[in-house]
Amino acid sequence: MARTGRRAGEPDTRDEILSAARAAFGRHGYDRATIRGIASDAGVDPALVHHYFGTKAELYSDAIAVPVDPRRLAAVIDAPDGETLGRRMATFFFRVWEDPVAREPLLGMLRGATSGNSAGADAFREYVSSALLPLIASALEGPERQLRVTMAMSHLVGIALLRYVIRIEPIASAPVEQLIEMVAPRMQSYLDAGDPDGDTARGPR
Repeated sequence: MARTGRRAGEPDTRDEILSAARAAFGRHGYDRATIRGIASDAGVDPALVHHYFGTKAELYSDAIAVPVDPRRLAAVIDAPDGETLGRRMATFFFRVWEDPVAREPLLGMLRGATSGNSAGADAFREYVSSALLPLIASALEGPERQLRVTMAMSHLVGIALLRYVIRIEPIASAPVEQLIEMVAPRMQSYLDAGDPDGDTARGPR
């Protein structure tokens, strides 16, 4: 039975929750793993998991060391910086991938997915489908929002595969700023699909 309350004076509690979360996400995938089950495995109350990590998506981001944190992405979507959503997403994407520390877990998942090794990739796919894509889709208007966001993300993943995994030139060594300039309008075209005025992607109001 899970313990209730907080473990006062036990600094390793957070690490125990992370360990239980990694095992649960690896065993069950993102969708079927639950906060209650993770808390039970760690011997704590579910409220303590929420206290340390917030939502399941945030716990997954910390447990699997995925740098695509929904809190950071939400800030990018709502940023009142005058840029279009397509450009903000492209800039955020390359900022994550150009960070050597952040890149490692993503490379592992991308290599695993392309090699047929589903360990970790299945959970990451469910995480993207259940947490990240709906978050971006919520910033859009018009029909087929989920499909349009998925198309935009597939464009970015294809670039990541060629630049960081296969390392095909000249894309592998092209300046990031140049890639953002080329990618941002195409990202925006997916997000604006179906809107004759081209402003379905929510921008600063």
